[in-house]
Amino acid sequence: MSSSPYAPLQFAYWVPNVSGGLVTSEIEQRTDWSYDYNKKLAILAENNGFDYALSQVRYMASYGAAYQQESTSFSLALLLATERLKVIAAVHPGFWQPAVLAKLLSTVDHLSGGRAAVNVVSGWFKGEFTALGEPWLEHDERYRRAEEFIQVLRKSWTEDNAQFAGDFYRLRGYDLKPKPLDLPGRPTPEIFQGGNSTAARAMAGRVSDWYFSNGKDFDGITEQIEEVSAAAQVHGRTVKFGLNGFLIARDTEKEAKETLREIVAKANVEAVHGFRDAVAQAGRSTSDKKGMWADSSFEDLVQYNDGFKTKLIGSPEQIAERAIEYKKRGVNLLLTGFLHYLEEVEYFGKNVLPIVRELEAELERKEIPVGVAGA
Repeated sequence: MSSSPYAPLQFAYWVPNVSGGLVTSEIEQRTDWSYDYNKKLAILAENNGFDYALSQVRYMASYGAAYQQESTSFSLALLLATERLKVIAAVHPGFWQPAVLAKLLSTVDHLSGGRAAVNVVSGWFKGEFTALGEPWLEHDERYRRAEEFIQVLRKSWTEDNAQFAGDFYRLRGYDLKPKPLDLPGRPTPEIFQGGNSTAARAMAGRVSDWYFSNGKDFDGITEQIEEVSAAAQVHGRTVKFGLNGFLIARDTEKEAKETLREIVAKANVEAVHGFRDAVAQAGRSTSDKKGMWADSSFEDLVQYNDGFKTKLIGSPEQIAERAIEYKKRGVNLLLTGFLHYLEEVEYFGKNVLPIVRELEAELERKEIPVGVAGA
């Protein structure tokens, strides 16, 4: 396990800064990609137990996402509207020069009191790269570039007169000031990374603070945690783990499962097939077929990060119990999406989170040896 079993399970939500909601379905989704809606949501989320928010990144219209707000500027706006929420901006190597991004994020970190974070996305959408006239690299090369990207971010944030000579990026005496805030337990903005492939797992072990997984069942996430942790141990490091899940909490399991059934029944078939065709190469392009979406069905892809697989669907008690089971396996953070954000984030804070905390307290009492408590 990557952290103390007594550390509270943390929660994040996908920022709906992209039109179309979090499922590719014609079902009603009472959500909005505007700033006014997202500002209200961010304040609500931090007051209902959420620790992080992740701003999505799309650069052009695609697969049910006709409109997109840019992630770094949108994240800054949400940080300035909140007091405690940490906001993770997703970025793509290939579209950013990493030292320039390091400068931007250092500024954001100061403006937000140390709440900036970044999710480095190697990229799966070839159409965006070709539309913008950028070279499209093959799978493992994208991860090599992303690893150098993270190395440049770290050097820029932690070294004076930084030097770096890679295959993709160079630093020749770069001196970034001011550097990000040096806070206890967080000397620089946290670096998140996704990807399910062998290359992604090895990269996370070497350079990332957090490893984000697409939706997984218990066995799937356990395999990833064990492999990434082993890779990190070789380099004297530890990595924390985030898991994506689409959360449908209703008063009864029957209501929750009926909502899931309706989401899938009303799927935008053309958009889901378009997305499936676009991401098919991600899984197939790896030699061991461990890439993202390698084993995703049509139903899985209606939530485009396999969020249904995590099965956070049911009554508050069922969801809380499943969340704790993921925690026991080493998950530090659940990254959640919702159908109706404002209503469901508040429902989560009032009905699900208290049960999670009760179960955590019970788990801690059982695991503390006799005579330790109160010592």
